Amino acid sequence: MWEIFSYSFMQRGLIVGNVIGLIAPLIGVFLNLKRLSLIGHTISHVALAGVALGIFLGVYPVPLALLVAAAAALGIEKLRQVGYQGFAELALAIILASGMGLATILISLSDSNVAVYSYLFGSISLVTPGDLQIILPLGAIIGLGVFIFYYGFFFLAFNEKEARLAGVPVDIFNIIFMLMVAAVIAFSMRIIGGLLISSLIILPVAAALQVARSFRGTVVFSMLFGVLAVNSGLIISFYRDLAPGGTIILSSVIILLLTFMIKGGRSIWKGWNFQPDKEGGVRNG
Repeated sequence: MWEIFSYSFMQRGLIVGNVIGLIAPLIGVFLNLKRLSLIGHTISHVALAGVALGIFLGVYPVPLALLVAAAAALGIEKLRQVGYQGFAELALAIILASGMGLATILISLSDSNVAVYSYLFGSISLVTPGDLQIILPLGAIIGLGVFIFYYGFFFLAFNEKEARLAGVPVDIFNIIFMLMVAAVIAFSMRIIGGLLISSLIILPVAAALQVARSFRGTVVFSMLFGVLAVNSGLIISFYRDLAPGGTIILSSVIILLLTFMIKGGRSIWKGWNFQPDKEGGVRNG
């Protein structure tokens, strides 16, 4: 069991994975409440264009993926607020189509399809000490940013119109939040994979919504389930020689199914909770 900690690449993978397991669901809570849960799917696909461009140019692809993801996030926000108010899914579709078209062309021009494949589905062996120096501060900045702007993000997630009337700088907060989403996705592609990271943003939140009874509870449970999925997925993938990204996502799915069962069990228990009535009989509680 402890053999996993003797490998330096697994140590780095676990550190990075836990950071991602915390911040991805944390961002996902607000995305789900804004009904933009598919934004992670869109930006992650567009970020692949940045990865492909970096590989084509022979440079470190993650910064280019971050730039492309940030541009896509800001583009989505611009289309959502100006061009397609009330039709956020249409803005996502436009950016997704554009990004995938560009990514497909750049991948076809690249000489290293193996490297592109590793960013598509994640590879724990790709995590380097340099990644730690970037991702750890990034995780701290995003966590601190959510803490500082918590009530602003909370207000925006439920009703942007009322937030604007209340004097909340909606446009600035939305830009800050979208840049956080882009950063989480770009730096998660190393271990989770561009095609899978959106699932880690969505699934722990979906599980948390089944068991939490408040917004704060949803945030806490989402982060807890994210960390649990990452650690169980990495450990299983190491000992069973499986793809880490896919194993992490399947672990998230299993956690979600378990929360469904727990919620269903609660409903059944309440339905059959018989209590004595005043006449000595029983009634359904």
